[in-house]
Amino acid sequence: QMETLENEKDEESKDGNKLLFFPKSVREHICELEEENGNISLSDFVAQFSAASSEEVDRRQHYPAHLPLQELTLGVKSGKFYQGYVRAVTGQYDKCYVTVRQGNDRVAVNIIGLTDMNRSVDGDLVAIELHHVSRWIRLNDKEDEASNKSSKNADIILADTAEPLIRDESNVVDVVEVPNGDSETEPASMLKPTGKVIGIIRRNFKNSYCGSIFSIDKSAQIDIIAGVSNEREQIARVNEVEHPDGSTTCVFFAVDARIPPVLVRTTQRERLLNKRILIAIDTWPSDSPYPLGHYVKTLGDTGMKDVETEVLLHEHNIPCDPFPAKVLACLPPEDYKIELEPGRLDLRHLPVLSIDPPGCQDIDDALHCISLPNGNFQIGVHIADVTHYVQAGTAIDLEAANRSTSTYLVNKRLDMLPKLLTTDLCSLKGNVDRFAFSVLWEVTPQMEIIDVQFQKSIIHSIGALTYQEAQAFIDQPDDDNDIKASAVKRLNHLARILKKRRIEAGALSLASPAVQFVLDSESLNPTDVQNYTLYEANALVEEFMLFANVTVAKKILRHYPTLSILRRHPAPNRSMFDSLISKAKCKGFSINIEDSKHLADSLDAAVVENDPYFNTLLRILSTRCMSPAQYFCSGEYKPTDWHHYGLAAPVYTHFTSPIRRYADVCVHRLLAAAIGVEPLPALLSSKNYLHDLATNMNRRNRSAQLASRASVKLHTLLVFSGENGKDEDAYVLDVDTNESAELSFTVIVPRYGIEGRVRLPRIAQNDINVKRDVEKHSISYKDATIQVFDKVRVKIQVTEGSSGQMELVIYLLNPVFGELATETEEKKNNTFPPPNNQELAFKKRQQSVEKGTTTKVEQSKKRRKNNPRL
Repeated sequence: QMETLENEKDEESKDGNKLLFFPKSVREHICELEEENGNISLSDFVAQFSAASSEEVDRRQHYPAHLPLQELTLGVKSGKFYQGYVRAVTGQYDKCYVTVRQGNDRVAVNIIGLTDMNRSVDGDLVAIELHHVSRWIRLNDKEDEASNKSSKNADIILADTAEPLIRDESNVVDVVEVPNGDSETEPASMLKPTGKVIGIIRRNFKNSYCGSIFSIDKSAQIDIIAGVSNEREQIARVNEVEHPDGSTTCVFFAVDARIPPVLVRTTQRERLLNKRILIAIDTWPSDSPYPLGHYVKTLGDTGMKDVETEVLLHEHNIPCDPFPAKVLACLPPEDYKIELEPGRLDLRHLPVLSIDPPGCQDIDDALHCISLPNGNFQIGVHIADVTHYVQAGTAIDLEAANRSTSTYLVNKRLDMLPKLLTTDLCSLKGNVDRFAFSVLWEVTPQMEIIDVQFQKSIIHSIGALTYQEAQAFIDQPDDDNDIKASAVKRLNHLARILKKRRIEAGALSLASPAVQFVLDSESLNPTDVQNYTLYEANALVEEFMLFANVTVAKKILRHYPTLSILRRHPAPNRSMFDSLISKAKCKGFSINIEDSKHLADSLDAAVVENDPYFNTLLRILSTRCMSPAQYFCSGEYKPTDWHHYGLAAPVYTHFTSPIRRYADVCVHRLLAAAIGVEPLPALLSSKNYLHDLATNMNRRNRSAQLASRASVKLHTLLVFSGENGKDEDAYVLDVDTNESAELSFTVIVPRYGIEGRVRLPRIAQNDINVKRDVEKHSISYKDATIQVFDKVRVKIQVTEGSSGQMELVIYLLNPVFGELATETEEKKNNTFPPPNNQELAFKKRQQSVEKGTTTKVEQSKKRRKNNPRL
């Protein structure tokens, strides 16, 4: 049609007829509308599908053209090319790997650099071609080792388990053995395969990305060669373009560092500076160094707590929209009365009580323990009967299945179910009747099981205790007249037997640092952060929840051996423990990882008399050597693969938290069908559905954990944003002994549960006084030495990073390493930002930006006025 109109336009002078309209781009049409109506502002929302015009920027081809899909398909089938998904290296957008199949094996091929990545981004399905073996990476290449080290100053909240890496994937190798020519005497080389992307089969652009516009003052003189400019400044300097129509192509940097910079064309550059915004990626043509995108939405000012919370929810894809009307329509009325129903066992006469953290509102579980006339005990674990209110296949059930889990942030909770169920009808609060799904055991005083029953019930909790209150009952003298204290004491006695039995079977007692924030009652801003105190009462509850989960797993498996939702924890790859074994050896300890029992015994034996935290460090590092546990359908794995490594349990499931986990809801339905009180929903009879359900639950669970850690990190930044920072004791977790890397080491601060990298920039890498010992995991400079597990003194300070974002930085105070003491004083006196309030500091920066905004806006208006095109 456009070609026809162009032909008609060319012939206009011949026949004298005037055309009623001419072809134009969407951007041209929008600009005309904006000129006609000043209230319309749509230019920023127009997608970009080509780079800027040749008059404005260099139109050279930055990347080779992608091969046609047909050629890619034929190449993959013939074995010339390989197909796989791009997985970006954490924190880097210019390095990734693609897992491909080679016979029965899966091999991770490294793709290094934007040129070889050829416009692919994390999650894209691509076709790759291997490089010649001469370009593969030797296993001991120092450059490769250095590239695996994070270059960020920002703190990391210590993970509970290892981040998913290549090594975590089943049957994936990232190193292959390559013979050295025809020589039979020389040993084969261990190489990491490398390749390049030659075509994209399917894009994986998300609906929107969150981040900020990065802009520079081009009039400023910056010596890039001297290294004064950072990477973002260089990218912005080269790619920021002002257009004749008054718009500007700006450089957007996503919060997710795996996403490359995005070129966004906007008419509101000044207004978007220092803002968190959402953009969409439209395309990535070969003549553009970075992908092209368009503005979607402004979230708010960078650095504001509420805005950054919205950012982290977006980044981890946490559902946070209000529940829709069709979901709320499934709820019972607010004045719903809970009364005994036919088929339910009335247990309201039993001394049932719950034990939870202070302020807990979504109480999933409650316990009871009474003495029987024959000298045995009856133990009851009572779990909220969520499925009574959430019927399979209804709108509320589908919504819960999608959300899969509640997400707990420092200052808020995002529920899987509406509040009426979460904090009221399902919550096993004290002194009210509630429906429950109960597991009842008769056990001997030695905790031998005589009988077990599963019953839908109605209970009446006599008390909602906190861990501290329960611990007080445990510690007080026996008093038979105190019903609550007696029940807690009996439960604790039996819990100790359960724990001892689990440990003897090989269950691991691992550790992960946990903190709790003191929040202002009105603003909910953090005022302090403290170590989370664990009591014996915590272990009491944990033991009986584990006991119930294992018992229910066995029950549903007997009835549904191929349809049960279980939870597995695969044994870790031996290579994942190599670093830990080497570090422990420095202190004279041997870590045996033959199985979980040997590992547990090794950790128990690794005790330093004068340093009790050493053993905790080993347990923290051991936890990080393991992959996360996963939900799965029993029919998809062999029984030998059902094993839970950490718990040393042949079978395990989640039954005890249905208010906040959808897996538990499914298990409740399986158990109800197993005991014959309800039929099994049709969807739970489909292995395909169960597979997709387990995949979504694993993904949502992981996202919720990451969002929770990000919230802790955000609030930690707020706590440490004071003027002088805080001096604290820390322990060395890792020492960078790479000769080509800068002098640095990683520490953990036990009081706050944070981990950070300490740099020693005053000492040159090639200083002859620097000694690095790989085997001892130590670095030395003159008379000072720092070794893994050493205790050091550090200063924790929040500063403004090169990207304009607040970052938590850790400086070494003691031991004195070179001239670092002088550097620390300089930081204290000159570099550290003075404001006590982070939001106040941001507002001051914002005001300084706004001072120069008016002139630029006026200049933009003049350009529009003088441009006849507009």
